[in-house]
This record gives sequence, C-alpha cells and structure tokens, in this order.
Amino acid sequence: MLLAGAACATGQRPPPPSSAAAPPTAVPAFLFATDTFAFPNQVRAKNRDADDLYANYCFVMARSLRQFFAFARFDPSAPRLDHDAYVERIRQVVARAPWEPVPPPDDRVVIPGYANLRALSGGEESAVKAALGPRFWTWVHWTNWRVVFPMTSGHQAGVAREIMDEIARGQLVQLLVTNWPKPELNHTVVAYEFREEDAAIVFHIWDPNEPGAPGIMTFDRQQSRFVATRMYDTEPGIIRAFRMYYSPWL
Repeated sequence: MLLAGAACATGQRPPPPSSAAAPPTAVPAFLFATDTFAFPNQVRAKNRDADDLYANYCFVMARSLRQFFAFARFDPSAPRLDHDAYVERIRQVVARAPWEPVPPPDDRVVIPGYANLRALSGGEESAVKAALGPRFWTWVHWTNWRVVFPMTSGHQAGVAREIMDEIARGQLVQLLVTNWPKPELNHTVVAYEFREEDAAIVFHIWDPNEPGAPGIMTFDRQQSRFVATRMYDTEPGIIRAFRMYYSPWL
C-alpha cells in the first residue's frame, strides 16, 4: 500500500534555483480574484449552531474549480438564465473528468450572463451549489487513505517537482494535504503559482475554505518536505501533500 501511495510521484528532486532570483511561474489566464468561488466551504466545527451549512465540500469545490477553468467559457453579454437552467448548464461543466484534455474555447460549455466564476457563484450561489454535486464519494475515494501513512522525502520531492511541471504546462494542480495524526488538516487545495528561492519553493494556493485571499505552502529544499506557511485555520508546520484527480485512478 505504501508503494501505491508513492506511485503518484517520481521521486525526482526539484532542481536548485539559478543564482538570480527567478520570477514566479503561474498558470496563464488564471486569476485568483475572478476564477475562484465567491462562497466558502464552511467548517462545521466553527458553525455548530448554524443550519443548512455548505460544509465538507472542499474536495467537490476544488475539483469543480479545475473543471470550470478547463471546460467553461463565460459570456457576460448573453442573456441570463433562470435557476434551473443554470443548474443544468453547470452540471455539463462538472460532468467532465478533470484530467481530460482542455478543449478549444469554442468547444467549452458557455455560461451566459456572467463574466467569470466569481461573479457566477456570487450571483447564482444556490444554483452553483445544487449543480456541483454530492460530497459522499469524494470522502471515500480510494486514494484518501494516503493521509495515514508517512511518506519518504523522495516522494514529497517528487510531488513538488510534479506541481512545478504541471503549473509550467498551464495546469491547475489539486492537492490532498494533511498533517495527520494531528486532527487538524485533512483537506484539499489547488496550486496555481510557484516561486523558487534558494532554500524553498513557495506555492500559492486557492483554499476552498478561504475565498478572500491566497494561501501559501512551502517546500523546504534541504529537508525535502512541505510546510503549511499560511493555510486556513492551520498551525504553521510540516504537512504532507499528494496530487488528486489527475487520472482515472489517482
């Protein structure tokens, strides 16, 4: 089982940075302010007395963020739809597997009446939530067991290398992040930018729990491990990271 967990990364270490500070590398055309959801995944432990929480949907939201970026095209000049029509249109977007090739713009699902995902999810929040789908199967996905196992430094270096390579190719990277056995972080985020420094690689992430600002996770080059530098409701410290939903099996 440990070998299966390690199979998602090659173990190849990220190369050392050049002597000159490199500029950030980001997914082209992705903007945190416009290409993310306006509402958060809520945390039930922080809202114990609230009814009708949209809680424990972090995996659904992160996967859907990637699907919107790859498979949707927004047309703000087109007439807006009613609630049910938006639900149906959004379901067409999230029906596509996130690892499928990105189609040309003319072949993407058209979302009329809004300029971007932030505007759509703010204006049609109930339709978006209804269309994204259930959370149960994301909880029991067979790869989630990886959080309970320690991983080698080589494995984590390979994950860091893969994140960098995917971002450089223009792909958003969904990650399962954990500091188990500490019962604090078993969560998912989406990496969209990195910056290489002498001692670390700094990854900018979108966190479903925090729609207002990017988070930061860092890969320590010397120790070959990830650190939660600025992550929602998480004490800074060592974490483990795994890629998610990038093939039919992983």
